Amino acid sequence: AHHPDRLDDTVDALRAAGASTVDVVPFDADATDEHVALVDDLFDRFGDFDLVLLAFGVLGDQATAEHDAQAALEVARVNYLGTVSVAVPVANRMRAQGHGTIVALSSVAGERVRRSNFVYGSSKAAMDGFLQGLGDSLVGTGVGVMVVRPGFVDTKMTEGMDPAPLSTTADAVADAIVGGLARGRETVWVP
Repeated sequence: AHHPDRLDDTVDALRAAGASTVDVVPFDADATDEHVALVDDLFDRFGDFDLVLLAFGVLGDQATAEHDAQAALEVARVNYLGTVSVAVPVANRMRAQGHGTIVALSSVAGERVRRSNFVYGSSKAAMDGFLQGLGDSLVGTGVGVMVVRPGFVDTKMTEGMDPAPLSTTADAVADAIVGGLARGRETVWVP
């Protein structure tokens, strides 16, 4: 869903942080047939990318998805297939430029899939495994992959839910990403 106020706040924050140009480009994780063209267009228009952050996903409704195949497939399509569909062309373009890092937000829910959210967790487990393999395939190319595994993060996605133990904030995740990049990590846990 498009949130104009949040988008405007993000653009303003980027400009305040020193970005001279901010371009907003629509992206639909479920529109996998459009991803190669989208990535090619972005690299062609803007040149080399040093970093691409894959930060999208849906939690879905576990109770519904357990019994409704379409609801379960939506979670899998967005979280797993959307990641594969966009990460492959990004990796190809970064490999061709000889440098870059793909940072992807996974989840601790994918590390050990639990009964309470196994549809979401299994989609993140698949995503996580794909990204680890993609990172291994890029060794020696100048391109790296860093998988970030946050725990419960207080965001719009988790709004209205009871925070889990060791819950964290979006700012803490951002700080962990910056720290992980500085240390050349392949995996970052938050917390």
